[in-house]
Amino acid sequence: MAKIKVTLVKSTIGQVESVKGTIAALGLKKIRSSKELEDTPAIQGMLTKVKHLVKVEKI
Repeated sequence: MAKIKVTLVKSTIGQVESVKGTIAALGLKKIRSSKELEDTPAIQGMLTKVKHLVKVEKI
């Protein structure tokens, strides 16, 4: 499978708990933290939910 790099670019302060939980499930903790993840349908669904807070790049 393809890999993607996900970077948190905005804070989760003021977001609802489900968005905060999704960010934590992606493994992101601080602003500018990044993770390399497999590009699966489950990950794509999570990214759709938090697309206003993250930047996604294909590797």
